[in-house]
Amino acid sequence: MPCASVEETSAFYEALGFEVTYRQSRPYVYLALRWSGFQLHFGPAPGGLDPAREESGGCLVMVDAVAPYHAAFTAAMRRAYGKVLGSGLPRITRYRPGASRFTLIDPSGNSIIFIQRDEPVELEYGGSKRLTGLARALDNARILREFKNDDLQAFRALKSAVRRRGGDAPPVELAIALCHLIDLAAVLGEPTDPWIADLRDLELVADDRQRIESELGHLAGLREWLG
Repeated sequence: MPCASVEETSAFYEALGFEVTYRQSRPYVYLALRWSGFQLHFGPAPGGLDPAREESGGCLVMVDAVAPYHAAFTAAMRRAYGKVLGSGLPRITRYRPGASRFTLIDPSGNSIIFIQRDEPVELEYGGSKRLTGLARALDNARILREFKNDDLQAFRALKSAVRRRGGDAPPVELAIALCHLIDLAAVLGEPTDPWIADLRDLELVADDRQRIESELGHLAGLREWLG
């Protein structure tokens, strides 16, 4: 993969626990890193490479279970940076319990995608055809986030679906959609207050709240949003 900066790239991966096995800057860039039985190798970046576009390169790391890897990386980030790097560059995508993949985006704009070996081969981009209304939009947003690493498009699609279909959806389904919008808005640096206000205006019974916490308990601010 291309390496825009040997120093920044090696510092990032070493903070996550990787070991540098080879490193040189001249006469050309070459960097090799090792962790947990696999290696990442980096070479010179082509002229005009813009890491911020996140189109540099990438690879897939196939694992038996992705959750332990995500937990290890987020714990390392908290130790090294004082927080989980959830936005900007570098960063790690959020992990939803039961998800089959997540992505590390490094300082050079490369995407290292960790995928569970038993992940389904076929995916229905655009939302499962077995679902309708807001439920299908939620499934589409999940695919955009987890499989296409596109938080912005997930936010736009879900925002549009809430406006068009929210009035016909059960309150608990609308609440789940609003929680996802709040989470996406926070990641993208968008205002969250309007969505939190809409969420608190919903009349939710105890069973609704239980379902929301069961499905979305991994979202750090969930109870605060619900009020």
